[in-house]
Amino acid sequence: MGSVRTSALALPLQVAAVCYRRVNSHAEFLLVHTNGGSKWTFPKGAPEPRLSHSQAAEREAKEEAGAIGIIDPRHFHIYVHSKGVFWQEGGVQEYVVKAFLMDVRQTRSPEEDYRNPTWFGPEKARVVLAKGREVKYAHELQTVIDRALEHLGVARMAAAR
Repeated sequence: MGSVRTSALALPLQVAAVCYRRVNSHAEFLLVHTNGGSKWTFPKGAPEPRLSHSQAAEREAKEEAGAIGIIDPRHFHIYVHSKGVFWQEGGVQEYVVKAFLMDVRQTRSPEEDYRNPTWFGPEKARVVLAKGREVKYAHELQTVIDRALEHLGVARMAAAR
């Protein structure tokens, strides 16, 4: 008998808004603090029955980052994310996250005041997203930045300045 492998879609789904703005020839990303406040992440949450996945991601961007802009109706990347730590009750919960690019046109105070939305260049974003995370999940988040840059047509090296 072969090993039993559940599909990735057996994991609960979340939607994320990968908020960006163009500054001269490079892009910056708007990240927010996680619920616990110790890590950086993309604004994200559960999909809503009455909204498309992109609309739900857009709503998370507004609630968590105070970001207003134009969200791409189609996701550009799917990644695995985790919440929790194995030594606490409930353990680690993995999620499949559909990521949507959002061109931020303006920002206001977020509805959730502990989020501290902050703009980061791509290299700095890759560093802060990895901080405090297991390598596997850190790499997943760093790949989101890389895929976003590819979709935006921004070279990594030009973005490193």
